[in-house]
Amino acid sequence: KVTLSLALVALISAFGSSFQYGYNVSVINSPAPYMQAFYNQTYLDRTGVPMDRGFQTLLWSLTVSMYPLGGFFGSLMVWPLVNSCGRKGTLLINNLFSITAAILMGTSELAKTFEVIILSRVIMGIYAGLASNVVPMFLGEMSPKNLRGAIGIIPQLFITLGILVAQILGLSSILGNAEGWPVLLGLTGVPSLLQLLALPFFPESPRYLLIQRGDAEQARRALQKLRGWEDVDDEIEEMFQEDRSEKEEGQFSVLSLCTFRGLRWQLISIVVMMMGQQLSGVNAVFYYADRIFESAGVDSSSIQFVTVSIGAINVVMTLLAVFIVESLGRRILLLAGFALCCASCAVLTLALNLQATVSWMSYLSIACVIVYIIGHATGPSPIPAVMITEMFLQSSRPAAFMVGGSVHWLSNFAVGLVFLYMEAGLGPYSFLIFCAICLATMVYIFFIVPETKNKTFMEINRIMAKRNKVEIQESKEELRNSHPLSKQEKDVLSSSEL
Repeated sequence: KVTLSLALVALISAFGSSFQYGYNVSVINSPAPYMQAFYNQTYLDRTGVPMDRGFQTLLWSLTVSMYPLGGFFGSLMVWPLVNSCGRKGTLLINNLFSITAAILMGTSELAKTFEVIILSRVIMGIYAGLASNVVPMFLGEMSPKNLRGAIGIIPQLFITLGILVAQILGLSSILGNAEGWPVLLGLTGVPSLLQLLALPFFPESPRYLLIQRGDAEQARRALQKLRGWEDVDDEIEEMFQEDRSEKEEGQFSVLSLCTFRGLRWQLISIVVMMMGQQLSGVNAVFYYADRIFESAGVDSSSIQFVTVSIGAINVVMTLLAVFIVESLGRRILLLAGFALCCASCAVLTLALNLQATVSWMSYLSIACVIVYIIGHATGPSPIPAVMITEMFLQSSRPAAFMVGGSVHWLSNFAVGLVFLYMEAGLGPYSFLIFCAICLATMVYIFFIVPETKNKTFMEINRIMAKRNKVEIQESKEELRNSHPLSKQEKDVLSSSEL
């Protein structure tokens, strides 16, 4: 069962971190015309001449693309920070980036500087890069194996909530207007402030405390608080088992992870899933949605409400994934999600090409967008981060998140950069490329990625060891019986029986 302590730590870390990742993905979409007017006016006040159209386009594309680029830099900081400061410590430090950026963006209009907005987007990106990797790792290490999938999807649920809240607050009648946009940008600091105040009252990841810090007693207390009962011997013993099996390998750096044969297929799987997640065209579909609705005859003043309703579908489907991931499993959600995305991209290409000649095709386009978002929200969006937690053990997990996060943000950056050119050159046929990527990812998952539902980290490690054709040092089934317990382990296990 989910204890109050586990539920609260999941909600606080996801609201304080993941929510802001989503919020900042879509926060500048609605007020874009007002922000561009501010860029232009500021430049005019400084130089006496209006801004050149090309320069304005460059500044705006920098404002948009600095966020995923910052995310990439944030991902590079994951491995050193989580190993030296812990998972909880990293999340607390990370709030300083968000609060700094929020203050800078909120005061940019008063200070009459647009450069500060671009700089703040980089800082917010670094924040999101750390948050998008550390929160799933933190929650995955804290969760019991039968809830790991459901709790692992909570960060993605809060990302979609962040996108939706930014869309609602960005309505022109609320803050998406000439006066409200600095407030809209500055509000991102509020969840960070709440996290900074609340998270210190919750425990650090027990696996980090025991395996990396060697503090078995603190790990036991943290586990008891999270589970809500005293007897946590089985989980403590499983951690000791993992610790012993990894003693010889030590902590993995990114370089040693990439060259270690025993983790080859795990690493390839993470890269494929993260690339598939971002290169499957999810950002392009969101980008295209407005125009698809426009061509279907939706009134331009109503389009922002339609966008909000798509954001709401995204939230509802991710919430559904939280409840079904433990019964259906990770693999089926990934396969079904990519299959829906693949089919909707193929049909969307057809519908966009025919909508000028066949009147009802524009409605088919709308249906394709909705089906695509349902597919992406149930599998490709939430599951890959859960799989990184599950497919790697304690010593290699931070490096794996660093690789997965870097691939995620670089792919995101690439789509943002290339899509406009793709669209100009290929038009609706751009979606055939996304269709092919979804199909390729689906085929890979079908043949290579195992089901990890309800398995311990050690059991998953054994399944992947067979695929990598390596022997795990000592058969781990025998480890418990054959390996003499150290004095520390005996003390910890016997103290619980007193």
